Amino acid sequence: MAVLSFLVVSTPTLLRASSQRVRAYGSAAAAAHLDYHYDHYYDYEESAGSVPPRGVQWLIMGDPLTQRHVYAQWLSKLLDVPPISMGSLVRQQLHPRSTLYNKIAGAVNEGKLVPEEVIFGLLSKRLEEGYCRGENGFILDGIPRTKFQAEILDKVVDIDLVLNLKCSDGYMSKNDRSNGINSADFQQLEGGNLMSSGVIDGAWREKQHVHAKQIKPLEEYYRKQKKLLNFQVAAGPAETWQGLLAALHLQHMMSAVGSTQLTAGC
Repeated sequence: MAVLSFLVVSTPTLLRASSQRVRAYGSAAAAAHLDYHYDHYYDYEESAGSVPPRGVQWLIMGDPLTQRHVYAQWLSKLLDVPPISMGSLVRQQLHPRSTLYNKIAGAVNEGKLVPEEVIFGLLSKRLEEGYCRGENGFILDGIPRTKFQAEILDKVVDIDLVLNLKCSDGYMSKNDRSNGINSADFQQLEGGNLMSSGVIDGAWREKQHVHAKQIKPLEEYYRKQKKLLNFQVAAGPAETWQGLLAALHLQHMMSAVGSTQLTAGC
């Protein structure tokens, strides 16, 4: 737990200030009027009829094939809260003038996770800046990657809900057909070699298997907190959107924001 101690004690202007200000929005469950169920859907109280006064503080995670970033963008527009991509925050530091460049580039080149003190320093700074701009809530994507990071995150913000997007069987072939691609003929150039669709599919399945193994401790962590909502993605975002809104009990929100307006620019 040395890293956690370092984060909390050695960076008070970032973590402690951000934690106090974000938590000042109020108790997550109380403010959001949410009734969480074990690994299942939840409902807004019908009397509320709207999102929490302080804005939702949601985390979105899951299979990379599900295009999490698209759902994060759409939900942020619908709920009027900013999307925060941890990947974007890290990439913004990948220039030689950044004081964090060596730490980040070193970890990436070695195939390791970026150090926690870097990750949470960037996140806390982003939350602090957002608070000063009057931001109210967020949709967070790209963190946590481990149970340890989830434990640190709980000391920084109150997460209301963890949306876990899971790729259903056959999603890749359906996605290919929806884009007018014949999966039997589909090939990809990689390292100068043409790869058959079978090889590509096998590679993706292996990637999914590795991801499922890595994410399991996180799923269990949030399941115990009764904040986990699993959602099966069987098609692209456009085809899946209405089903996701139903799972989140947010259909009523679409009356105020039309689908065309919501998806514009995404």
